[in-house]
Amino acid sequence: MSDEEDAAPGKRPDAQPREEWHTAAGPDVVDVADWSAPPLGSVKGRLDVPSGRLASISAGQPGGDSIVLVPGVTGSKEDFSLMMPRLSQAGYRVLSFDLAGQYESADAGPERLVPPRAHYDYALFVDDLICILEARDSPSHVLGYSFAGIVAQLTLVQRPDLFSSLTLLSSPPQLGKAFRGVPLLGALSAHLNGRLQAALVIMAIRCNIKRVPPSRLRFVRHRFAQTRGRSVRDVFELMQRSPDLRDAVRRAPVPKLVAVGEHDVWPLALHRRFAAEIDARLSVYPGGHSPCETSPDELTRDLLRLIRP
Repeated sequence: MSDEEDAAPGKRPDAQPREEWHTAAGPDVVDVADWSAPPLGSVKGRLDVPSGRLASISAGQPGGDSIVLVPGVTGSKEDFSLMMPRLSQAGYRVLSFDLAGQYESADAGPERLVPPRAHYDYALFVDDLICILEARDSPSHVLGYSFAGIVAQLTLVQRPDLFSSLTLLSSPPQLGKAFRGVPLLGALSAHLNGRLQAALVIMAIRCNIKRVPPSRLRFVRHRFAQTRGRSVRDVFELMQRSPDLRDAVRRAPVPKLVAVGEHDVWPLALHRRFAAEIDARLSVYPGGHSPCETSPDELTRDLLRLIRP
């Protein structure tokens, strides 16, 4: 795909986003004794959606504005365990859930749709998110993490009335073959299908290349044992066809934030360009793909500043 195809319509290529860096170095991942335990003050539940029933965690008192935190593929609601108490203490109702096919939502999938389908597709994830947002009392502040950032953008474009703000956390900044800008994996992605790409990523996580603490690694391996492999493979196939939503997202009348680690999977230059193209603030944190784990306080403050400037 050429640079011309990447250029956002009506947007100067050199436009600079509003940008903030967080430079205080911290541990690679904040250690938690038991990542599978719900955060203090939260409640586990189930959400009925078109693809089945999704496992959820919620916190906060009724009456507050709603924040919905959507994890990515191979992830889960527990990825936000360090943020949820902080957000609920700030007066918000906070909800997170496992995507269909992932961890405790492994039974949800395309075969449960009416009519049933053969694969997990963008429409499945978007329809599930729409169902969840429609059940809230008012429009929600939505954070989409990694692959879920694409899902959140698709949902925003389809149902802007359900959103009060959009935060994209470590979300793919490129359209088409989303991994083509990733060092090493990008060079291989043109020759690998979704099954092989998923296998490489899962192997890297299982081997603890990022050297996360033992408690986190135990949880990640436990989560993989429950996650449906087909859902991961289908998502990696979807990311080979990442839609171009930049112009529509830029026009959406809600505040937007792109939040990334300095050493994310995708180079920072791509995130910076993407933030400019959708007219979003850019916040950069120490570490890699998981600021919700490595910089939860800073990310929480940035999210709160976005939604109540």
